[in-house]
Amino acid sequence: MDYAYPCTLTPDEDEKRTCFVVNFPDVPEAITGARTREESLLLAEDALVAALSMYVDAEEDIPAPGAPASGQELITVPPQAAAQFALYAAMRREGKSISDLARSLGIRESRARRLLDFNRPSRLDEILSALCTLGRNSCSRGPRRTRSRSSSGRRRLTAARSISPSAVPERPRSHRHSVHADEFGQAPFLP
Repeated sequence: MDYAYPCTLTPDEDEKRTCFVVNFPDVPEAITGARTREESLLLAEDALVAALSMYVDAEEDIPAPGAPASGQELITVPPQAAAQFALYAAMRREGKSISDLARSLGIRESRARRLLDFNRPSRLDEILSALCTLGRNSCSRGPRRTRSRSSSGRRRLTAARSISPSAVPERPRSHRHSVHADEFGQAPFLP
């Protein structure tokens, strides 16, 4: 599932100032606002993650995003949170508990519980590994090493992706998100 939800920005004029209120039709618990349109959109992402994490805490299904209507903005959940939501959805779909996940990963239950803790985010590779264990993605356990020849004919080891590109859901791009390369010059996975 893509974790990009449409939202509606409504100007709310008070006696002395104007502010913008953000509502999500698919996630009614996510409401925020600010004085400017730009500030409201920045806060909307946090409100969306907080509201969706309430579904996880309540052990309920995460609502699916609808198609954006005319005049609505599309807010995308950050990659870290999207991976956590995908893990939670996979666990619900397969009827797995935190204990089951911990056993299948060979880790303590407290560490497995942390994979779904939105206040203490886990590493993205740990979450993706847990998704692989649940059978959500077709991926290998660790980075594969392949041998190739450089232009000078010398052999070199290169790391291949441990997760197939189709394993991570495509992330719709909104006008306010951009992808930056990490310190190694690689673009991050975008769930």
